Amino acid sequence: MNFSIIVFPGSNCDRDCHDAVTNINKAKANYIWYRETILPETDCVILPGGFSYGDYLRPGAIAATAPIMNDVCKFALLGGLVLGICNGFQVLTELKLLPGTLLKNNTLKFICQDAFLKTENASTPFTCRLGLEQVIKLPVAHAEGNYYIDQNTYEELCSNNQIVFRYSDSNGKVEEYANPNGSSYNIAGICNKKMNVLGLMPHPERGISTLLGNNDGLTIFESIIESVMARNL
Repeated sequence: MNFSIIVFPGSNCDRDCHDAVTNINKAKANYIWYRETILPETDCVILPGGFSYGDYLRPGAIAATAPIMNDVCKFALLGGLVLGICNGFQVLTELKLLPGTLLKNNTLKFICQDAFLKTENASTPFTCRLGLEQVIKLPVAHAEGNYYIDQNTYEELCSNNQIVFRYSDSNGKVEEYANPNGSSYNIAGICNKKMNVLGLMPHPERGISTLLGNNDGLTIFESIIESVMARNL
């Protein structure tokens, strides 16, 4: 099982992702510098969180033009697994691999806190270890996490079962008070129609150990590994 972690100038969660994959899940992972043009043989690409290029222009906009992203897009279009976390989610929307865009939080402030997520789709390669409507807790840390889509796009996401996580309370109630950033329809994470590309604002790599007070993020990495292993049988 091989992961490729794309590193941009300003990435700051690449090592957390590497630790989640290698030390916790005992898989292999390579750091791939943004200037590379060829993606090595891999089972899953991770676009980590951080502030690529200092969030200049728009978060993720400049990173989407990096040389390595041509090969990442080809990998995704051929069915390869791609996980975009926080800034990585923003990059995926800039690449149009996922619909919508990420706006400034409705509070206009950076938020850093735990959030509860209700699992809306447990049949993706990223969520197969989760139960439908299962609630997990993950940290969020962003200034532009307010996911925006119009009504037509929302209806399309619903009809294709592309909404993977919504912000909820600890009991799974999807209410406005549980939404930390104003995201449309409490959406925290979505996938593409093929369900091989996932973008989410919360950080599963920061929830991998009880020493940190939370290991709910393990289920996402375990799901990826289980899905790849099953695919390779």
